[in-house]
Amino acid sequence: MRVLLLGLILLLLGGCAHDGRLAPSQLVKTDIDRVAEAHRREAFASLRLLAEKLYRRNPAEWRRGGQPSMEAAMAQLFDPQQAWRLPPLAGKRGVDAILAALHPDYRGDRVMALVGGMGGMLHAAFNEKTEFFLLDDLDPQVLHNSARNLEIAAWKLTNARDAAGNLLLLSNEMQVQNNLSFEREFGKLIGNLDLLSRLVADKANRTVVKVIQSMATAVFLPVPGLK
Repeated sequence: MRVLLLGLILLLLGGCAHDGRLAPSQLVKTDIDRVAEAHRREAFASLRLLAEKLYRRNPAEWRRGGQPSMEAAMAQLFDPQQAWRLPPLAGKRGVDAILAALHPDYRGDRVMALVGGMGGMLHAAFNEKTEFFLLDDLDPQVLHNSARNLEIAAWKLTNARDAAGNLLLLSNEMQVQNNLSFEREFGKLIGNLDLLSRLVADKANRTVVKVIQSMATAVFLPVPGLK
């Protein structure tokens, strides 16, 4: 029914765009649809930057993944045709991939698994869409849960170590002059999702259930659509 109604709206409004000033797709977008698209673009831009930073600090990872270069690994990771169902992850998506990336026994490309897991989770939180229209409906609770999961992932990234006490992945540098660029990028990504969650909740008059956890014992929150 939703698809039929959207088709009728497009048909009725199609004639309004013949002057070239406005595409029909724009006529069936609300302000929140355009805001959601902007937030999605920013979220995945942050994710791409995090992936690049991680590969630059951990070049052994793309080599472990069998790639000839960092650029090749990035191309595979962000290939839109794969929609975050990445062959190297053997079916793992979202939280499962994040947990695998930060487990001491994992033998694959940890950056691929970590960023691929976060990307799959975000893709699900945005209903696996890149564009939003009048009848699309994002869930503010899922966006909120995804933001909390990113906080947990960021904490685990800076604390996960092997049996010898070595960090599994290098990120922030805690030296004389701290380099917290990873923390800042995670913060921007988390803030992006939190803001969109509030906007969607206010627009739809919904309530978001907030869970307070200690990072050391926190569990990942559910994000439907990952299975």
